[in-house]
This record gives sequence, C-alpha cells and structure tokens, in this order.
Amino acid sequence: METKARIHDISIDFESGKQVISLVCEKDIRGEYDRLKDKECRLKVVQYRDGRSLDANAYFHVLVGKIAEVMDCSKVFIKNKMIAEYGQYEKINGKLITIPLDDDIEAYDVEFCHLQPTTQTTINTAGKIFRINIVMRGSHTYDTKEMSELIKGTVQEAKALGIETATPQEIKEMEERWGLKIEKEKVNHR
Repeated sequence: METKARIHDISIDFESGKQVISLVCEKDIRGEYDRLKDKECRLKVVQYRDGRSLDANAYFHVLVGKIAEVMDCSKVFIKNKMIAEYGQYEKINGKLITIPLDDDIEAYDVEFCHLQPTTQTTINTAGKIFRINIVMRGSHTYDTKEMSELIKGTVQEAKALGIETATPQEIKEMEERWGLKIEKEKVNHR
C-alpha cells in the first residue's frame, strides 16, 4: 500500500510505552487496513514529492540531442554522460550497484543501462582488466527534485557549448514548475 499522507499526531501508548502515530491519508485505505490490521507491518515515511513531468523528461532529451549534435557524439553517449554526472544512483537495500565491464568498453556507449565509470579496476585470472562502473537510475524514475537537478546540470552543459536552452516563455514555465533559475543564451555554434 502506498498513498500520499500527512502526519496528524503522535502520542505514547501508556501500557507499552511505544509511540503511536496517526496519518491523514489521501486515498481510501480501509481495505488495506482490514487486511493488515493485526499483522506486523513495515513502515517507511518519507517526504512526498510530485513525480517529474513528462515535459521535463522531453526537455532533457531535446537538450541531449542538441549537445550530441554540437559535440558530434551519439545521443546515447550524451544521455549516459549527463545521467552519470547529474543523475541519481541505483541502490538495492541502500547499497550502490556496480558492474564490471571490459576496460576497453566506453561506459557511456552502453545502451542497456546507465553507468558512471569509476577509477577502480579489477583483473580476472586470465589477466583481463575490468573497469568498475556504478549503475545509475534512468531519468524516467526521477521525482521532481531529481529531474530538476538533472535538467539544471544538462542546461549548464548546453550553455557552455553556446546552445540556446529555451525560449523566455519556456524558461518562465520551468522556473515556476521546478524552481530553477535558467538563463537564456544565444546560439553561437557552427
């Protein structure tokens, strides 16, 4: 069960001495309550954030395309590079996930996942060198704050290359939506 909620109250149960928390939930959870009522449950309360907008992800991909064109690289390379530099790590049970790749493989060219290369290497019994890469989450999994960080970094990269990042109206909308401060810059390439 997952729902948007607000913490309403906290008290102490005088018999057990344990804390009792009450939540005001956005959706009807009576069915889940009946199902779980006398069972032990795991509770994780985290701050709610809206999911990132499809517009944000689309804008990220537009910037990736423009950067790839100016740098004469593939979109896959630039997308992976931006996610590696400004994105979010994939974690399982709070731990980073790593993948060793042949040292001669460029991690940013890999299409099946997003990787951040490290300086760490390992050698197998045959003497082959493998580079350790950290797995990054795909941008489609980002919340508003995470997407904002990715776009802000990507915008900085685009501006450094003289790429126009958005129209004045688009900038205004993005600033309102994500709290970003993005300055328009003229196209000065090629």
